[in-house]
Amino acid sequence: MQAYYGVFCPPREAILTGLANRPPETEILVAATDRIIAFAAFAAIYPGPGLQPGFFLKELYVAGSERGKDTGKALMKRLAGLAVERGFGRIDWTAARANQQLLKFYDGLGGDRKEDRVFYRLEGEKLKALAGR
Repeated sequence: MQAYYGVFCPPREAILTGLANRPPETEILVAATDRIIAFAAFAAIYPGPGLQPGFFLKELYVAGSERGKDTGKALMKRLAGLAVERGFGRIDWTAARANQQLLKFYDGLGGDRKEDRVFYRLEGEKLKALAGR
């Protein structure tokens, strides 16, 4: 995934430590054969419409060799099933506007695009500045 996004990939030990110490509110669904081929990382959020909980899908990643084989759709179906089982009212996520293949995939799931929203990110030095550090 890090290579796909063109960003630094920490050493394996750091990845395993990060997974073991991830916030307890986060969950990860994994699709695997003899290796991990896809995953969905998500967390419960509150409130949603009608003060109902929902999920925020942070990351849906499918290995390049597995794209177009319904692996991503299977993960999203399982996530939708978990939401319904838990009485959650929705799943929210973001997608890169420039990735037309990804948008087509999400459109095919039946999700509605919410063009009235803007996705923001506060990180790095700006995050520390706002925190007063």
